[in-house]
Amino acid sequence: MAQVETMNNEEVEAEQAVVEQVYATGKRKTAVARVWLRRGKGRFSINNMTLEDYFNRETQRMIVKQPMRLTKNLNDYDVIATVKGSGKSAQADAVKHGISKALILFDKENNRPVLKSAGFLTRDARIKERKKYGQRGARARFQFSKR
Repeated sequence: MAQVETMNNEEVEAEQAVVEQVYATGKRKTAVARVWLRRGKGRFSINNMTLEDYFNRETQRMIVKQPMRLTKNLNDYDVIATVKGSGKSAQADAVKHGISKALILFDKENNRPVLKSAGFLTRDARIKERKKYGQRGARARFQFSKR
């Protein structure tokens, strides 16, 4: 007969509190960001570069930090991300999406309602529309000639 171990609530909470690092994936357009979040001092490393070196524009750096600022965790976690595809602005949004999903894995009760109401957990599904045959682009037609 198999022996069944029971765990009380304190042991379950202690086991969940030991989480050292979490992983999440963020997406925007064709950009895919793989984000690892670990407890630290608020350092950012994107594709083995600092946040300031990788994202040249201040608006892109602000977008990446939004979830951390909103949940008041800016100096509590280190962010390591690898991001591919699309352009820099879409990559910033993909990293933001990944950080938001990772923050929930650390503290679901406190972070999820805040991030959900801000709309950071919803993947932005807008992607480029494909070109149609017989046309110059997705919607643009060739110039009409009457004669």
